[in-house]
Amino acid sequence: VQLQASGGGLVQDGGSLRLSCAASGRTSSSTTIGWFRQAPGKEREFVAAIFRSGGRTYYGDSVKNRFTMSIDKAKNTVFLQMNSLKPEDTAVYYCAADNSLILSSLRNYEQYDYWGQGTQVTVSS
Repeated sequence: VQLQASGGGLVQDGGSLRLSCAASGRTSSSTTIGWFRQAPGKEREFVAAIFRSGGRTYYGDSVKNRFTMSIDKAKNTVFLQMNSLKPEDTAVYYCAADNSLILSSLRNYEQYDYWGQGTQVTVSS
């Protein structure tokens, strides 16, 4: 599975951005796609994931009610709409995928086999 993330940039506190992640290769109805982020000096953090290609969407506590993840199955692309952005959302955002993930591992970045290149999101105060 190949993943291409895009859409990062610089935005002011309270602003919005939309990230995209285009998937290609061996994806199927079993593919889970997630978003993670990593700020300098911090652990990689779970942001959101769609479990098994169109199943339920899960969010990290710090982004719940502000971020929305969606999927366009026809284009094999997922989106992360980020609203009410805060300076603490500043990080490199990565999309990740796995074809055999179990639900209990959804938030664990070490369980994902495939990763995109990352896109920088910077929120200025």
